[in-house]
Amino acid sequence: MSELLSTETRGPLLDPLINNGWTMVKDRDAITKTFIFDDFVDAFGWMTKVAIFAEKWNHHPEWSNVYRTVEVVLTTHDVGGLSSQDAKLARKMDSLL
Repeated sequence: MSELLSTETRGPLLDPLINNGWTMVKDRDAITKTFIFDDFVDAFGWMTKVAIFAEKWNHHPEWSNVYRTVEVVLTTHDVGGLSSQDAKLARKMDSLL
């Protein structure tokens, strides 16, 4: 089971993500990023690739898609905030671009 990120692990796990366009969600222990693709097919294709990893890792994003834009929020509901699973999924999302 995942656990809430400790003070010691937050920086090393989250700083590279923040430097890559992720931001903290206001009033919530979560990170968010908006991905913009060339068109709907590219956006949906990326979401499909991400969905395979999300299902395999049993860690599913909060996301929405409108045409070529995908808005993502990551948090771990079981622990009430950010866990290493969120950082792992965020890194995978970035790598699949």
